[in-house]
Amino acid sequence: MDHERHVVLVHPEIHWNTGNIGRTCLGAGAKLHLVKPLGFSLDDRMVRRAGLDYWHMVDPFVWDDYDTFCRNMDVADGEIALLTKNGQKSFRELPRAKRLFLIFGSETLGLPEDIVRRYPASLTYHIPISSRIRSLNLSSAVAVALYESLRFCSDSLHGWS
Repeated sequence: MDHERHVVLVHPEIHWNTGNIGRTCLGAGAKLHLVKPLGFSLDDRMVRRAGLDYWHMVDPFVWDDYDTFCRNMDVADGEIALLTKNGQKSFRELPRAKRLFLIFGSETLGLPEDIVRRYPASLTYHIPISSRIRSLNLSSAVAVALYESLRFCSDSLHGWS
């Protein structure tokens, strides 16, 4: 593959979403990273159920905190896309980097402000939604952004046309 995708969930709260996101990552060939604290146990049968019989193949990376994640993954600014409701750019403008980390916050609080402030506003992205709803479900937002980030990759996934 000529691309590398990472989905990073900072303080995810809902096991069903994390299971669904794990399944999406597996389907897209992306790695899943979970930054503690988590609102559930990874031993919870609900996570496995949401990931169906694929959860054992997801094998998420679990980090004690965001700083440890950044240090260990050696994340460069050009490889970061912060997905937030108030992001400066549309998700359609996601970087076309070979290696990309899509960073998402929790279902109820979004990305912690101290993480957002670390980066220039130009690295923040949003998915436009109508005023009729407050937000998209986290697992839906991850799917939209992840697959958009893969759209211009030269090596399409098996089964894509």
